[in-house]
Amino acid sequence: MSLFDSLKQDALVRSKSYSSLASQLPDDYNSPILPGLPDDVAKLCLALVPRSNFPAMGGVCKKWRSFIQSKEFITVRKLAGVLEEWLYILTMDAEAKESHWEVLDCVGHKTRTLPAMPGPSKSGFGVVVLNGKLLVMAGYSVINGAVFASPDVYQYDSCLNSWSKLADMNIARYDFACAEVNGMVYAVGGYGMDGDSLCSVEVYNPEKNKWELIESLRRPRWGCFACGFEGKLYVMGGRSSFTIGNSKFVDVYNPERHTWCEMKKGCVMVTAHAVVGKRLFCMEWKNQRKVAIFNPVDNSWKMVQVPLTGSTSIGFRFGILDGKLLLFSLQEDPSYQTLLYDPNAAPGSEWQTSQIKPSGSCLCCVTIKA
Repeated sequence: MSLFDSLKQDALVRSKSYSSLASQLPDDYNSPILPGLPDDVAKLCLALVPRSNFPAMGGVCKKWRSFIQSKEFITVRKLAGVLEEWLYILTMDAEAKESHWEVLDCVGHKTRTLPAMPGPSKSGFGVVVLNGKLLVMAGYSVINGAVFASPDVYQYDSCLNSWSKLADMNIARYDFACAEVNGMVYAVGGYGMDGDSLCSVEVYNPEKNKWELIESLRRPRWGCFACGFEGKLYVMGGRSSFTIGNSKFVDVYNPERHTWCEMKKGCVMVTAHAVVGKRLFCMEWKNQRKVAIFNPVDNSWKMVQVPLTGSTSIGFRFGILDGKLLLFSLQEDPSYQTLLYDPNAAPGSEWQTSQIKPSGSCLCCVTIKA
């Protein structure tokens, strides 16, 4: 037998062995994402598909579904310049009996209503967007007149239009602050199982699907809110057991140093907040006609007057779209037009109106890019 024949026979044996092994694996394990194309080109092709078709794409095969659920999918779409912003709005019906999540695109067209979230109906929960997914965390339920705090965390995959259960928090809580910072989710303070105010803080690692308790606040805090700036966690508003009335303290957590520090220039009794660019926009309960804007660079605040609308007593919830601030009505008011504030517009033309409007009163709004 020649050397060529020997190599040929050896290759044939290896090929049969590989085929035998492959036959024991899932059908699409070794198959290309798109037959005839390198996987990197195939991934780009899938990434160019309009967002409304993602759920159908996820049902084609495990390989497509796995790619659509990954952070890489969002990264490829971002590099291709095809990310779409959709608004996810928790809306209350006219009778104030039931709420549901509805989804609006960039021009206000309703694209879908989310499937009902698993578990009992809750209030006082936290909402965060992480890696293109919606996290609804903790909260409380009222059963036979008694309040029960929950540690449950659910995730909505905006690409597959489905809910899943994540790891529970270490401590059941409600009316707490929460925010995403550097790909991690923080839950701060709130009320606990027995209604006691909490100073505990925990962080969620999505890679490990695990919550971990970290250094606590210096004082219990509840009814507060949180946001991320330049890799740090800012907690403000609400109340603290160390102050009379509402707290003006700003607690700042540095994840690199694992330490807290504080400032005294906070906003109190905040009913709506949103981060647009590198600035925080707040509306306080005592004054619904002005927006307070916080600049973390010099820890300064400035006030911006809100134009009069159909009602001078209307309350607002904030949304963000294309770097602009949306002011949705907290009350059912057919005559109200959604206000839009563009922080980059020329002086005097920052305020406009928008056609984007939820079907009912707005309880909460987040933006998901995918």
